[in-house]
Amino acid sequence: MEKQILVIDDEASVRKSFVLALEETDFLVDTSASGEEGLEKLKTINYDLVYLDLKMPGMNGIETLREIRKRNKEVLVYIVTAFAKEFFQDLSALQKENIAFEILQKPLGMDQIEEITKSLLR
Repeated sequence: MEKQILVIDDEASVRKSFVLALEETDFLVDTSASGEEGLEKLKTINYDLVYLDLKMPGMNGIETLREIRKRNKEVLVYIVTAFAKEFFQDLSALQKENIAFEILQKPLGMDQIEEITKSLLR
């Protein structure tokens, strides 16, 4: 069975990087341009891994992660951001609430995306 990945990021170039990095793997990659759109997709598809941006217009990554965890406590969520310091207090609050996530620092190269994803889902 193919593993399903959701990339939630408001930057089209970032979403495209994930799609291109994983196109020759056996993973199915879906993308969303906003937290709201990503949550809609999570209603109908049981993803194995979510890559989530923090700094997005509308619903930011912190709010999106809280909603993801209300629906699914098991899905792997990796926050991919260049703004971890800016969101430090919010990220600390998530940890105190026992909301599970990991952080990856942007930018990620295509080889890194493929390597990390394979190591997580194999």
